[in-house]
Amino acid sequence: MKAALRPLARALPSGELTADPAICQAHAGDKWLASHVPDAVALPRSTESVVSILSFAHRRGIPITARGAGHGYVGGCVPVQGGIVLSLARLNRIREIHPRDFVAVVQSGVITQKLQDTVERRGLFYPPDPASRSECSVGGNIATNAGGPRCLKYGVTRDYVLGLEVVLADGIVVRLGSRTHKNKTGFDLARFFVGSEGLLGVVTEATLKLLPLPPYRAALAAGFGTTRDASRALQSVFRAGFLPCALEVADAFTLAAAAKRTGSRRLAGCEAHLIAELDGQSRSVRSELREVERVIGQHRPRFIERALGAIECERIWQLRREFSYALRDTGLTKLNEDIAVPRSRLEALFAFAARLQRKHGLPVACFGHAGDGNIHTNIMVDRTQPGAETRSRAALDDLFRQVLAWGGVITGEHGVGLAKMPWWNQAVSPEVRQLHAAIKRALDPKGILNPGKFVSLGAGDPSHRQRAW
Repeated sequence: MKAALRPLARALPSGELTADPAICQAHAGDKWLASHVPDAVALPRSTESVVSILSFAHRRGIPITARGAGHGYVGGCVPVQGGIVLSLARLNRIREIHPRDFVAVVQSGVITQKLQDTVERRGLFYPPDPASRSECSVGGNIATNAGGPRCLKYGVTRDYVLGLEVVLADGIVVRLGSRTHKNKTGFDLARFFVGSEGLLGVVTEATLKLLPLPPYRAALAAGFGTTRDASRALQSVFRAGFLPCALEVADAFTLAAAAKRTGSRRLAGCEAHLIAELDGQSRSVRSELREVERVIGQHRPRFIERALGAIECERIWQLRREFSYALRDTGLTKLNEDIAVPRSRLEALFAFAARLQRKHGLPVACFGHAGDGNIHTNIMVDRTQPGAETRSRAALDDLFRQVLAWGGVITGEHGVGLAKMPWWNQAVSPEVRQLHAAIKRALDPKGILNPGKFVSLGAGDPSHRQRAW
């Protein structure tokens, strides 16, 4: 361990700071391509330890990169300037579930599905459901404002954050928000930290809004001969006045990979696949499902499969959760771009993806949250081929240029991290970039929090100097 870190190791409880090479290597990156081994890993068990770590780092100008469960897709927790990776994994206690207040108080390291399963046993509901919910943490969800299929009806993580405990860069602890479901006392600072990607403070605890658990679920899965038919079926569902819990779509490349992985014969010959889920009271859900099936049936589906009840619904969703793994099974590198476009552009997006594939000679796999225009557009790259990196970069340039021209965004739920930094200046105006920098400077004047990411404080700031610590 570097000599500069030894006083911190002595000040913390045993085992909360380590320079073990294997542990440092395990905390060098996330699910994206880049990695950088930190000088040490902090594994605090309390907010008090987080305070000690940040206070020490602030005084000495040591980089701190906060980390949840490491399941991000954009390199957001890569410690590009070394220093300390601050893992929140051991802050994993559910402190309170209050059925009458409809509130849960949890530490940042709680696994999202563990929270969901725990509250559902008490007839409550925490809707945000990222695909990696069995592995990702609440703190990581807050850092990226994670969504998932159910955000169509229920909203994203930000919509469930009532209050936060945050340790600022200098070690000061602030408790923001409250446990009430309405609060207009000053600025909405709690949600201000949602989606901040560890650049403004370290979230150690969250007070989250819960809902009554819908007593019944039902779903439809439909296969189509064209993505146009699937897109138009989706628009027809909205025009008919329905707001499903989730509306998911997948294209032909994704389905072929999924069929190979799962052995599903149902997907053979399908160019697109649509999942629609409804929830609520049993009688109304069953009635609505029949009508939604009729609406979808007007768009020439090859098949429509019904799922009644939670167990049957989960069987349909299990196929959806295999999509990312199936694409990895191809042996190609999956550049997972979580772009979002206005809903009206969905059909155009699929057509554009086909043109992109032909132009650059790279497979493009599209699937995701069609109901809100957040389609994961995956450029599939054989990195062993000459010129693959150049072609993939050109394809991404074209993709983001078109998405922005449509009024869309370069990231809907994964964040900017490192992966989207090349397009940050295109996506955000100079005035907005300056505002980001001003906020960063106010909360983290020494630039120690997750340095080297998309907010630049300028060449004269400490975050851009060579540190001699």
